[in-house]
Amino acid sequence: MKHLLLSTILCLLSLTVTQVKAQDVLTPTNTENINDLVEAAVSSDLAWNRLSYMADTFGPRFSGSQNLEDALDWIIQEMEKDGFDKVWAQPVMVPHWVRGKEKATLVSPREQDLPMLGLGGSVATPEGGITAEVVVVKSFEELEKVKDEVKGKIVLFNSEFTSYGRTVQYRMNGAIEAAKLGAVASIIRSVGPYSMQTPHTGTMNYEDGVKKIPHAAITVEDAMMIQRMYDRGDAIRIHLEMNARTLPDFESRNIIAEIKGTEHPEEIIVLGGHIDSWDVGQGVMDDGGGSIAAWEAVRLMIKNGIRPKRTVRVVLWANEENGLRGATEYHRWVKEDEKSLDDHVLAMESDAGVFDPIGFGFTGSERGFEILTEIGQTLRSIESGVVTKGGGGADIGPLMNDGVPGMGLVVNGEKYFWYHHTAADTMDKLDKDDFNECVATMAAFAYAVADIDERLPR
Repeated sequence: MKHLLLSTILCLLSLTVTQVKAQDVLTPTNTENINDLVEAAVSSDLAWNRLSYMADTFGPRFSGSQNLEDALDWIIQEMEKDGFDKVWAQPVMVPHWVRGKEKATLVSPREQDLPMLGLGGSVATPEGGITAEVVVVKSFEELEKVKDEVKGKIVLFNSEFTSYGRTVQYRMNGAIEAAKLGAVASIIRSVGPYSMQTPHTGTMNYEDGVKKIPHAAITVEDAMMIQRMYDRGDAIRIHLEMNARTLPDFESRNIIAEIKGTEHPEEIIVLGGHIDSWDVGQGVMDDGGGSIAAWEAVRLMIKNGIRPKRTVRVVLWANEENGLRGATEYHRWVKEDEKSLDDHVLAMESDAGVFDPIGFGFTGSERGFEILTEIGQTLRSIESGVVTKGGGGADIGPLMNDGVPGMGLVVNGEKYFWYHHTAADTMDKLDKDDFNECVATMAAFAYAVADIDERLPR
């Protein structure tokens, strides 16, 4: 499958790639160091063992949780052992939503417990829960057609997964649209292409002036079953209980570590992932794996005695999942306090899972694309150097909006949304060789951009 994906991408890029002259930027020393980093990454167990230790020891790392804070303490201790020039925690105030006990039960036409997850930020049901008839729709357009039937009922949005961007709108805005028509609660079919009775959680929205109603997700299987019942004309009733609550904001932290550049220490290549996760599973695909891969990419430079000309900084961002507060605070800090925004040469992110890597998606200048394409040619041995136009990530988004070139790791992620935001996001879904190749790919690009003579142009 990977070879097929690579062949397709390479065909699409052929007209551009042929314009790039090999060894236009990289020196023999650069290439040798890249090869050393790749070899070190693919042959090491350290990052894999750290990821599995974090997953098993601390579990899910939701914003506001003790699990997250304990994991951050451990990360700082480990980073200080690694020999970074500087390791520090950047305070960030994060939202503090607590799920509490919850359950959903099909009451009629027969009784059945429905695996469910409340959506992040949802209000609770009234004490004792809600029992109401269900109206099933597949889209907001269908909801509008039955708007006179919605008052006092629970709306189930049974929207089939087409893409994350299209389907997630029902998770984000379903409660708003249902409440406008008088619904007492809303439920969605989990946002994912595959399920084994695994509900997906995720953040959701409310709108000022619209009543806040409980909002939850059930499994793909149960949503399809209820649709069949509804289509047959069965009267469907569901009992929903949710004890969620929102507490005052909580002080958490971004974790930052760096090695100083030898010639241009003021110029910064930043790479990382978000260290928070949802409150189910272990958060290894989303995004413990990306965070530790970025950390390991820089640690390997230290271990191998490779000191690039520019500073390389790893950031493990807080609160990507339900607020993006870590990314917002880091951006504010580099712009206002550190005053280094103009010296941020490149921002890199891994937040699409640590499956078999293909390369990076890049947003920046044409010359920057040419330079990165050349760097990518050094990764033929692990087939992870393809650079495509367009890419980035949520946590580097604020930097990119201010002109910093950005790139997001691209992986063979056909199964990513099987596990995304579910209790199934656990260590056993990862492959060590794939993970190590993600480390190698991030290390190669971060080092090369940090060490070449030409600064990556904006």
